[in-house]
Amino acid sequence: MKYEGYIARQDKQIQRMVKMETKLIPPTLDYARVLGLRNEAKQKLTKFTPRSLGQALRISGITPADVTLLAIHLDRAKN
Repeated sequence: MKYEGYIARQDKQIQRMVKMETKLIPPTLDYARVLGLRNEAKQKLTKFTPRSLGQALRISGITPADVTLLAIHLDRAKN
């Protein structure tokens, strides 16, 4: 009972990470076309070419905001 709130929050965080791991980034994505993405992020993403948003988030220098912009770009490209 005492830790119920913490456990629920941790479960939600795990679900978000699993979702990010399954959200794939096309290998042909041009990071220069992602609006709002920082130059450092564009350079690192181009250099390392992550396969998923989860991998992108684990790259040093890539912020959660960068990954969010990338996710929005991928969602818009789908539609």
